[in-house]
Amino acid sequence: MNRIFIIVGLLLVSCGKMLPVIAPEIITEKTLHDTDDPAIWINKNDASKSIVFGTDKETEGAIYAFNLDGKIIEEKTIRGLKRPNNIDLEYGFKLNDSTSVDIIAFTERERQQIRLFSVPDMKPLDNGGFPVFEDETMPEANLPMGIALYKSPKTDNVFAIVGRKTGPKEGYLYQYKLEVDSLGVHTNLVRKFGEFSGKKEIEAIAVDDKNEIVYYSDEGHCIRKYHAEPSKENNEIFCFGGEYFKEDIEGIAIAHYPNQSFLIVSNQQAGTFNVFDVKTNEFVKEVNLGTTETDGCEVVTSGLGDKFPNGLFVSMNDDKTFFFHDLGKLGLME
Repeated sequence: MNRIFIIVGLLLVSCGKMLPVIAPEIITEKTLHDTDDPAIWINKNDASKSIVFGTDKETEGAIYAFNLDGKIIEEKTIRGLKRPNNIDLEYGFKLNDSTSVDIIAFTERERQQIRLFSVPDMKPLDNGGFPVFEDETMPEANLPMGIALYKSPKTDNVFAIVGRKTGPKEGYLYQYKLEVDSLGVHTNLVRKFGEFSGKKEIEAIAVDDKNEIVYYSDEGHCIRKYHAEPSKENNEIFCFGGEYFKEDIEGIAIAHYPNQSFLIVSNQQAGTFNVFDVKTNEFVKEVNLGTTETDGCEVVTSGLGDKFPNGLFVSMNDDKTFFFHDLGKLGLME
């Protein structure tokens, strides 16, 4: 009988039901509709004044800007969008030989495009938007969802890797180079890659600039791993982790430390996050941060002032908010 209770207990722990809840430092003010995916901009002049951006995924949606107290910064919030889905951020995008800006890029599903803005001044750089999946004829295969930005450490070129509501078994992701000329910023399709199981969809995408790797969640199947450089082979490097998820594999965040790095991935229906070692792809631990049905998440490992001295982990909650956790509470380096 004792053995039965032990086995049941282990199964409950694996589903996240007995994991202790790690309370957030901050819960943001509510958005109007449906939170989905965050990005974190570090203010290099004063880290305590960094900004968390988050999508509100509806027909009359927005990109919300939050301060580190979780309060909405209205003057930096972008409204009037048509179902913004996922968002990502990159530093030092070159507009010309003498000017570089930090940027956010996000998908606008109902307009079948991606958007590009400079940060923190929130100026559009896209002349209204860049169309994506223009050659697609399959229903819903031209509706962008996931996005991740990749800055090549070799060339400083910046790319947007975009996923969609549905797509083929091969070439699900499109990779666009962000190019600049005298007329402004443009996108140039340079690559189609990425396998798809066909089980559900692919939304969450994250890029490890340091190691030139892109990860994405093939929901219900595995975390897929590819080279981010378009000049490298398109063959899949690894497909891993599916056995650790209750159902959907969702948001992916990459935490880099000097001697070790981790993937933190939303175990959506379990209400937890699974942590994997970047180098080995091996499962490390599961944590419960108190969120429900989490889609997107993001992380920075550098301190952001007194509130988040060990770094910041941001995750979406299904009550129209985002949770802010001091990264040290996740115990990644224990």
